Amino acid sequence: MGSNVDDQSPPRRRLSVTAVFDQFFFVFAGVAAVWLAWLIFTESFQFGWFGILFFIAFWVMLAYLVLPRLHRILTAIYVPEYFIGRARTSDGLLGDPINLAVLGDDAQLHAAMERAGWIRADPITLQSSWRIITATLNRRSYDEAPVSPLFLFGRVHDFAYQQEVAGNPAKRHHVRFWRTPEGWLLPGGTRVDWLAAGTFDRAVGLSLFTLQVTHKIDANTDVERDHVVATVLAGNTDVTVQTLENFSTGYHSRNGGGDSIRTDGNLPVLDVNRVTEVSHD
Repeated sequence: MGSNVDDQSPPRRRLSVTAVFDQFFFVFAGVAAVWLAWLIFTESFQFGWFGILFFIAFWVMLAYLVLPRLHRILTAIYVPEYFIGRARTSDGLLGDPINLAVLGDDAQLHAAMERAGWIRADPITLQSSWRIITATLNRRSYDEAPVSPLFLFGRVHDFAYQQEVAGNPAKRHHVRFWRTPEGWLLPGGTRVDWLAAGTFDRAVGLSLFTLQVTHKIDANTDVERDHVVATVLAGNTDVTVQTLENFSTGYHSRNGGGDSIRTDGNLPVLDVNRVTEVSHD
């Protein structure tokens, strides 16, 4: 029997009244939020300096209290706790890609990074936070400037290294390191001692998701990953590297600050086991 042409046509999508209303209110809520923000911004200036102070207070409350708490609630529901090749921000948002692994102990890793010309970042304190703000505004060098906390395995990075560009703390190479849990293996069964996320800060701006002041990173994170590997190999003849190709699917996404990121999914593994500790005498 001959087939009917209608039987070969794709099935028609049936519109759901609930789906239509859901999409309408989703768009309406977004437009309303933008309109409300615009009204607050414009109307506040009619009250002179008091209005400006009100607007600043509104932004501080929204960016540093309301939005972070909202993100923590939502990400606790839908962002998985297991390893997916991404760090997380303190608000629970997916952060930078994990794009480097290391074999070796902490002393060997520190020695390899120092010989490669990297400088260990200061921990975040009130003093270091104020110093990076003033250094950025005045374009003064701050080689040990702290980096924002990112989380993996439920804890903040163990330490970070960086290379400032042209004496400007707003632009820098930087890489965060996390020690892996005892007995932990990468998906596929490879054992590593450290995981790392290397990205390049290109400027200072506002986070797309929280409106907080933050560094904006370059989208091509593979370039920074390869820069870290190249400098470590150049500074340490006893370091070797093996690349786990297609460790993750290559993808385009965004990090916790709303910056575009893209990667080919390869994971270089640096072996620093033969590096000797640097003497500071």
